[in-house]
Amino acid sequence: MAELENVSVDVVIIGAGIGGLAAAQKLSGKGLSVAVLEARNRVGGRLLSIAPDGMDLGATWYWPNEPRITRLISDLGLETFPQYISGDAMYETPTGVERIGGNSIDVYSERFTHGAQALAQALADELPSGVIRFDQPVRTIQSTSNNIQAFTQIGVFSAQHIVLAVPPALCVSSIKFNPALPERLFELAKITPVWMGAITKVVAQYSEPFWRHDGLAGAAISYVGPMREFHDMSGPDGEPAALFGFVPTIAVGQATVSAEKVLQQLVTLFGPKAAQPEKLLIHDWRQESFTSPPGVERLSTYQTFGHSAYTTPTLGGRLHWASTETASESPGHIEGALAAADRAVNAIIRAASDAAPSTKESV
Repeated sequence: MAELENVSVDVVIIGAGIGGLAAAQKLSGKGLSVAVLEARNRVGGRLLSIAPDGMDLGATWYWPNEPRITRLISDLGLETFPQYISGDAMYETPTGVERIGGNSIDVYSERFTHGAQALAQALADELPSGVIRFDQPVRTIQSTSNNIQAFTQIGVFSAQHIVLAVPPALCVSSIKFNPALPERLFELAKITPVWMGAITKVVAQYSEPFWRHDGLAGAAISYVGPMREFHDMSGPDGEPAALFGFVPTIAVGQATVSAEKVLQQLVTLFGPKAAQPEKLLIHDWRQESFTSPPGVERLSTYQTFGHSAYTTPTLGGRLHWASTETASESPGHIEGALAAADRAVNAIIRAASDAAPSTKESV
């Protein structure tokens, strides 16, 4: 059996989603050594965009009243464009389909020209080489009076602080804590929903945005299903052309939607041209084991988002939360993940300010 690798840094961050990457960038900028442990073989977490067209299967939008992401996009020099919202909306009820003048479904928002995952990749590119360790799911976190350690299948990562940048429910279902988390915090994390965790996202890509030619915004609400809401996902100037929708889970373990049902509903709402997409992407986030714990469909207590228990470091002040579910501002949004990351970073900087400067380098 191969000997475990032993790595010592100032801060270990679990998860290379947007919260984890933002925390790593800021901590590295403050001169602290950092290791980011990512269970997948990619960055982004719930920011998942499919090449070459940047179709988003996870997070899609940000809003102009969100200062952190607006500033970060500017700092990184990323290209964005407005969400298309012009035209009429469609409503589907058990009694039929109705076209409503104007679009009361969508609000003004911005999109990433090359997909939301481009934001995560740009942040990752800012980090020193070797900071991100892929294929490193953490199974155990152990805290002592001297440090806190994260154990993976190939190594032990020792630090003064650990940042949990993954959903709380996933943390407590997949990581063993020694000593155990405080019971109140453990029970809270166990019932906190995973944003998008029980949702299937469907993207249908077409040769042209035919709905726009018909005066439609591509927006729809359905009380029939399987998809409950729809939006235009076309790129800048309508290229590539695409519609997307969200499918909620009906029952635990039950498949959410089939391609046949998707196409039937698209035709019902947007006409016969919707029957033949060039691509049809169906992504069930319940199947992402590094996002959603088993039984994620049962988690519905959304008032736990941004709970005050997530704002206080635990395990001797060494364990911090930095996923969007733990944010008191904009929980569920990319902005929320950035806000949670800021909170964790500020707590670590305060704790480190009285300590001797570290001479360790980022790994």
